[in-house]
Amino acid sequence: MDLDNLMSKHLTRYFDSSKTIPAQSLQQLLRFLRSTPSSVNVQASRYYVLGTPEGKERLAANLGDRFLDNGGKIRDASHVIIFTTRADLPDRHLEEVFSKERADGRFPDPAKQSHWESMTRDFLDLRTYGYKDLSHWMEKQAYLALGMTVMAAAELGFDATPLEGFDPASVDTAFKIRETGYTTTVLLALGYPDATKTYSNPISRFDHDRLFTFV
Repeated sequence: MDLDNLMSKHLTRYFDSSKTIPAQSLQQLLRFLRSTPSSVNVQASRYYVLGTPEGKERLAANLGDRFLDNGGKIRDASHVIIFTTRADLPDRHLEEVFSKERADGRFPDPAKQSHWESMTRDFLDLRTYGYKDLSHWMEKQAYLALGMTVMAAAELGFDATPLEGFDPASVDTAFKIRETGYTTTVLLALGYPDATKTYSNPISRFDHDRLFTFV
């Protein structure tokens, strides 16, 4: 990965609608997204991958009145991923996680698996009843995956632009997401930049000494 190139590059705001991400590259990105970590392996996210004109148009038309300007990004992107997060964390979800861990042999020693499950439940109780931030905490796991996927896209040779300009309720309704127990968290547009609309002006960031404290 060319970090120097990434550090001097603006986030892509305009995609070239004539270019499509190769199927093999897209599947590689999705395999990477599937592998991204989440705290206590909670896996509280699901993803809607929009690659057809119909799917992208449904999203673009349901961003909410305040965010219609983002419709062009959605339509011109090669693909768009809707990141959704569980609205709550029912016990059946935890049991599904634990069952998959057992089947995969994550902890070959049954006693260690049992101890892990007990620790996980205690931690989630803390988020639910102590910090009272379970929903926000689960969203942070989605953003962890988002950031890693943006970097993975760059490694695969295409751009990824996160979008928060949308009405979650409108997107949820358009794709019947809430019926699944999830809600929309963030969007990720994927594709290749429109060379006629790229930014060439300098990146503006705080200086090194303004940002980093060494102890």
